[in-house]
Amino acid sequence: MKQAIQLAAAGEGFVEPNPMVGCILVRDGEIIGKGWHEKFGGPHAEVNALECCPNPKGSTAYVTLEPCCHQGKTGPCTDALIDADVERVVLAVADPFTEVAGRGIEQLKAAGIQVDVGVEQHAATELIRPYLKKIRRGIPWVIAKWAMTLDGKISTVTGKSKWISNEKSRAIVHGIRGRVDAIVAGIGTVLADDPLLNARPPGARTALRVVVDPQADIPLDSNLVTTAEEFPLAIAVSHSADPTKTHSLTDAGCQIIRTDSTTHVGQLRQLLQKLGELNFTNVLIEGGSSIFGALNDGELIDEIHAFVAPKVFGGSSSTTAVAGNGISNIGDGRPISILSTQQIESDIYIIARTNAEI
Repeated sequence: MKQAIQLAAAGEGFVEPNPMVGCILVRDGEIIGKGWHEKFGGPHAEVNALECCPNPKGSTAYVTLEPCCHQGKTGPCTDALIDADVERVVLAVADPFTEVAGRGIEQLKAAGIQVDVGVEQHAATELIRPYLKKIRRGIPWVIAKWAMTLDGKISTVTGKSKWISNEKSRAIVHGIRGRVDAIVAGIGTVLADDPLLNARPPGARTALRVVVDPQADIPLDSNLVTTAEEFPLAIAVSHSADPTKTHSLTDAGCQIIRTDSTTHVGQLRQLLQKLGELNFTNVLIEGGSSIFGALNDGELIDEIHAFVAPKVFGGSSSTTAVAGNGISNIGDGRPISILSTQQIESDIYIIARTNAEI
């Protein structure tokens, strides 16, 4: 099952909004077939494993997620396993998707196949947390990324931020951009840095670039707007945004996403709901500090990727990574688990996850 989970991870960025799934076929103690879900719309892991196995009869299938039992873009995986005369199916996690939700297990058992559930359940669940959150809560997984100095600053007192992290750290960020569904930044960051917010080189996915810009103040000659025909761009505006500005943005090829909340937290929550309606699974937030603060205040961050550079900016007016209202007492903060730390030349790369229910 551990090997099946490793196989499943190869589908990251290619299979969403489907989950990453791996499958290994074993008979007489030997692996006779391997497969994973390689791309959205393509064969699922079980089918790929069966297709590379000349004779799967009597084997045990180790699958990281309950096999589908409905006709979607591909046929039911339960039928494929039954038709292949698989003797036993070992699962890591049951699928909460309404079209499956235990019925895949029931169909296998009804066909006389032994089914065991829960092997390496924690590791398999960790792999597909974004999928599970999207299925259960209807909103995407939120990844917050920032580069900061040793004293927690993301810009100098004059607003300069290029570049805090080193070139290799920035390459990692481009890799993340290439596997998510949307990249979100605030209008302050856009006005200060004039970014492109695309993946260079391109990755598995082309993310929708989103600017949180309540009053539609983004310049028409910005890098984002002038490339809107090449890379999709959405401007998240409030109900009070000037219609003349939004029409100009639409004419330039931008999408307009409207929110009607009067608070920053409410606007971001509504934006995430709308991105969930677009069937987005992973969203990367690239700042600035007011967006990170509002997301933190609203307990909307799921994962943090922080790059810490050996610099000290100082200055009471220089920007810290997370603004917002903050907490009053040390014990009020959300529990956070450090998943990994890595030295990237001079930088320290930290990946953390909030211990939120999915």
